[in-house]
Amino acid sequence: MSSGLIHGRVTLFLLLVLLPISLAPEAMAQQSAGPTVPLGLPPIPWPEDNPYSPARAELGKILFFDGRLSANGVVSCAFCHEPAHAFAATLPLSIGVDGKFGTRHAMTLINRAWGKSQFWDGRAPTVEAQILSPLTNPDEMGMTTDGAVLKIRSIKGYAPLFTAAFGDSTITYDRITKAIANFERTIVSGNSAYDRYLAGDKSALTKQQKDGLDFFNKKGECAECHAGHNFTTEKFANIGVGMDRPNPDPGLAGITKKRSDFGKFKVPTLRDLTARAPYMHDGSVKTLSAVLDLYAKGGEPNPHLDTRLSPFYLDEETKRALLAFLDSLNGEGWQKITPPSTLPH
Repeated sequence: MSSGLIHGRVTLFLLLVLLPISLAPEAMAQQSAGPTVPLGLPPIPWPEDNPYSPARAELGKILFFDGRLSANGVVSCAFCHEPAHAFAATLPLSIGVDGKFGTRHAMTLINRAWGKSQFWDGRAPTVEAQILSPLTNPDEMGMTTDGAVLKIRSIKGYAPLFTAAFGDSTITYDRITKAIANFERTIVSGNSAYDRYLAGDKSALTKQQKDGLDFFNKKGECAECHAGHNFTTEKFANIGVGMDRPNPDPGLAGITKKRSDFGKFKVPTLRDLTARAPYMHDGSVKTLSAVLDLYAKGGEPNPHLDTRLSPFYLDEETKRALLAFLDSLNGEGWQKITPPSTLPH
């Protein structure tokens, strides 16, 4: 081999090694490890194809509050998941673009970053996938994916926001969902009195709250389903709510088509419960006291009732202790999120 050919190959090798790699636009957008989470929570799990970006989360927040993503220009994500109500609905059933009530209560978005699936029936595997259903449901936001893209493209003020978030101004449905999901993963709650107690501050809970915690973990067996840092196993259970209606909601069975899953719904987080009444998948239980009464009587009888449920005696003192303990799960993080002062034009 000639010395000239060897020199040429060495030069080419050095160029390949030393020259900076050309990154895709989305990889060039500002990224970081993610925001600091409150005490009691593990790091937020960010997908490889949607890492945290301050600019992307900010874009997602604006889209979350923008009613122009709906067919009537009014129903935004925040319309049903109200920030002041722990990102849950104040009404038992939310109202969509056609003025009709939906079929389920809009559950809280708090700590959904750690969810193994999304929605009461778990039909969406990721936060990103979750966005499609309300956006395109004719009784909710009533939009199409193409329609959403065209609407956002028509608003000139969005172009620089997409550039900051993704590296260029191209607006696609995939980018819209990634931005909203990036924001939704920042809706967190931690550093509650219970978290501080668990971290070693034994004065963080009152005696009454400690008594409630003891009942929660032991005699009440509440931790059987409400476990872990988010107080949910992310599994599904039939406790009988709504099963006495003529055409009950099939819940998980509507997805799996398994008869054994009929009437099962996702076990929700217990964090910030006092801020997000009413309760259950249909919003039919108005107070936490009524929720405890429901469990004390062993749920509502039906052929698919969870076998772990059985009646137990709940005296007023124990009920007050349980309610006090649940109050200790009120944390911080989501309260800092406020609507944008203006929307892009």
